[in-house]
Amino acid sequence: MTEVLPLDVEVVPTKRLERSLGVWFGIAVGVGGMIGAGILRSPAEVAARLPIPSLFLGAWVIGGIYALLGANAIAELATMVPRSGGQYVFVRHALGEYPGFLVGWNDWLSTMASVSALAIVESEAIAALIPALAPYLLPMAALAIAATTIALLRGVREGDRAQRATSVIKTGVLLALVVACFAWRLTRGAALEPARHAVATPGGFTLVAAMLAALQGIIYAYDGWTGIAYFSGEVADPGRQIPRSLAGGLLATMLIYLLINAAFITVLPLSAVAAAPLAAASVASVLFGTHGGTVVQLLIALAIPSALVANALMASRVGLVLGQDALAPRAFGRVNAGGTPSVSLIAGAAIAELFLLTGTFERLITICSFLFVASYAMSFASVFVLRRREPNAARPYRSWGHPWTTALVLVGSLVFLGATIVAEPNGGVVVAGLLLLSYPAFLLLKR
Repeated sequence: MTEVLPLDVEVVPTKRLERSLGVWFGIAVGVGGMIGAGILRSPAEVAARLPIPSLFLGAWVIGGIYALLGANAIAELATMVPRSGGQYVFVRHALGEYPGFLVGWNDWLSTMASVSALAIVESEAIAALIPALAPYLLPMAALAIAATTIALLRGVREGDRAQRATSVIKTGVLLALVVACFAWRLTRGAALEPARHAVATPGGFTLVAAMLAALQGIIYAYDGWTGIAYFSGEVADPGRQIPRSLAGGLLATMLIYLLINAAFITVLPLSAVAAAPLAAASVASVLFGTHGGTVVQLLIALAIPSALVANALMASRVGLVLGQDALAPRAFGRVNAGGTPSVSLIAGAAIAELFLLTGTFERLITICSFLFVASYAMSFASVFVLRRREPNAARPYRSWGHPWTTALVLVGSLVFLGATIVAEPNGGVVVAGLLLLSYPAFLLLKR
């Protein structure tokens, strides 16, 4: 069996990570990681496949329940192996160094690519609000990454405050849009109601196929719910706080998603939502007229910083443990006086800036998305492996309904992975080639 480090390893040359984070940070980083600008666009894709309000909203509930079952399994792993670093830690402990290497490096690179993408979206939104800044998209995006990094370098407590503050702002502006939609509806009574039910209800295999297709986009919208698992070594009471954070972040996000989608279909019929390139823009144009586009860009500009902070924080923890385990430069494992993995954070920012300048982040995200679900599948499989191999190990939280609930999300992940490969076979070929090259890279790093 591959030798692994003890469960609580946090060996760094300077300072250990602080166990100072609580449940509110966990909820904030979950909301920050899950909710981005995509929720303003994704309702159109779901509405196009499920043109009935009950099915449209029900699909978001099903996607949330699936994510909750996944969180149920991850909570057992994160409390059993309370070490910061996310899914890499679980997979390495259960399945060995090479699977952990794949998960860790995929997670680190793809998360930094996401930071680049988010910075571009933020700069585009600001440029839309201030047209004179339009020629400076890349400098603004680079500045956003640098500013986020500098703020987080101050220490873990400052990172906690930044994550909570930006997540509160994001939640507030989205709920303000929801309130505006329902207020608009109340002023107009049931005038639009007859037009909403002129669509035939899909049934049988057509309904199943449509639901599965819609759930692909919805599950991606919920991706990021593992946020607190990246900070297991920094949570004050992991046995209690991690399960509560995972559940709280997901339930809050599910509620926000349901409110946003319900609000959208109170303003527009589902057929109009489905036809809109950006659903929120169409809704805002009804609510605010010619100022609708400006309102949406303001929403995006205020919502993105939370996701930017969450992704930068999570990536820094992955780089930290890769450095500690000699799967990345050892310097990545250093923690500064404020309790922040400073070298990993700065290195990640440098990579994000490089992706930004080369324009490769979108391609990288597309490639890594194939491995996202594979990482989840390996994490869920780790619950089975550790239950059998280490039956007497301390488990402050035990996955409810295991093995049935864990098997459900494991099989669902494998089906979802297969559907993704079928939908984009070229991406699957690229991933297969990268996997063939990854093992020599792993051996080289080990040397």
